[in-house]
Amino acid sequence: MPTNITINNITGTSPYDIYICDNPITICIYITTTSTIPFSFDVPSILESQNDFTVKVVDDNNCEITQIVIVWV
Repeated sequence: MPTNITINNITGTSPYDIYICDNPITICIYITTTSTIPFSFDVPSILESQNDFTVKVVDDNNCEITQIVIVWV
């Protein structure tokens, strides 16, 4: 079953480029660009075996926001 991540709040200026990265950040996968919050997405299968991720958001002003997400199994 895929891991689903929901972003409920983002500070910054839309639109937002959403990425999912391993932790520590060595590889990032672009998910989409959105202006709609809340936003949900499934973790790509290449990262599915990870227990924690870094969600990276880049806003319209090129400001980067990161948050570590831990998946409890």
